Amino acid sequence: MTVTTYKWTIERYHRAIEAGIFDDQPIELLHGDLIVMPPEREPHAYYNTEAADYLRTLLGERAKIRDAKPITLPNDSEPAPDVAIVKPLGEVYLEHHPYPEDIFWIIEFSQSTLNKDLGDKKDIYAEAGIAEYWVVNLNNSQLLVFRDLKNGQYTTELTLTTGTIVPLAFADVSIQVNRLVGFPKR
Repeated sequence: MTVTTYKWTIERYHRAIEAGIFDDQPIELLHGDLIVMPPEREPHAYYNTEAADYLRTLLGERAKIRDAKPITLPNDSEPAPDVAIVKPLGEVYLEHHPYPEDIFWIIEFSQSTLNKDLGDKKDIYAEAGIAEYWVVNLNNSQLLVFRDLKNGQYTTELTLTTGTIVPLAFADVSIQVNRLVGFPKR
């Protein structure tokens, strides 16, 4: 028996959302497939929120920090990354979610979703032309940084546990790695 799955387009996905088909179901569209998003555990929610607040402080009005909000990509994907650092386009986002050209970089916080974040999502973001993608591995307190796109793939991968990192889009901003992977105990 051959199994054939239904592939969703962005347009059909949006029509289904408008019709209320997915109400109260946390899903995202990846390469035309509907993916159920697992519930967040406390460490994931905590680090996600703290990192987003930290980035808001660092970047101010230069960028919009969107946490757990969809982005629209051309490869029939509409993921909801944990943090998307995007151009501050104001009311433009009433008409559409950020497109790849609106996105400075994306951050995912991973505990149980590490394989998906380092596999499908990394590939989808690279194909779409997202210049920089960070994965915070909460299991090992590591920041994995993917950069330097070539032929729809990231060619540079950095693994950081301490120090600082400068995002490609903001050469004058230094981000403390420990603020993302492990906040100092109070």
